[in-house]
Amino acid sequence: MVEAGNAALLLIDMQNGFVDPNSALCVEGAAATVPACSRALDRARELGMPVFHVVREYAEDGSDVEAVRHTAWHDGGKPVSRACVNPHSLDEPAPLAPQPGDRVVVKPRFSAFFNTNLDNVLRRLGVNTVVLAGTTTPNCIRTTCYDALSLDYNVVVLEDCTSSRTPAVQAANIEDMAHIGAQMLTCDDFCTHGLDNVRDITAEVAAAVREMRPC
Repeated sequence: MVEAGNAALLLIDMQNGFVDPNSALCVEGAAATVPACSRALDRARELGMPVFHVVREYAEDGSDVEAVRHTAWHDGGKPVSRACVNPHSLDEPAPLAPQPGDRVVVKPRFSAFFNTNLDNVLRRLGVNTVVLAGTTTPNCIRTTCYDALSLDYNVVVLEDCTSSRTPAVQAANIEDMAHIGAQMLTCDDFCTHGLDNVRDITAEVAAAVREMRPC
């Protein structure tokens, strides 16, 4: 079992530029997860878990937009930047807005760990488990999941607090992450049982390695 104080909730890219159906970068299905994400945020705070809002903020001139996304970004009104015609594009929907005590991390690419100080902050807080929610499952959730696993964190994905462009893409990515070792919970599971049913795999392995050391 993982102690709540050793886990952090990462809410990834739940900004209007990715959630609003009128945005050029909208992820179909993301808006439907806002209520579940809001419940998960509230429960994490109740449990005393650190909460991180991991977000994007593209440069106004588009110089840091992924090359493969640049045309859609430019022609679609420059969402998720201060140059966007929608002044709320960078904001999270009101139910998901940061609360006192929450932390905000701005990431330049898909993974929450890529070129950010997230790993350093989590380790300073004594966190060994990350609970992932947000969008999109095959991009930002999955890359964060794999980077976290590579850094020896336990990874939990709140599967109905994540979203993809189609149900088939969602299901395939959830299956792949579960297969590689991420632990899956529903929002109801998390809100009812917290992390009681989550294995501390990193601690289990560390103990096994210690036992294998020569005397």
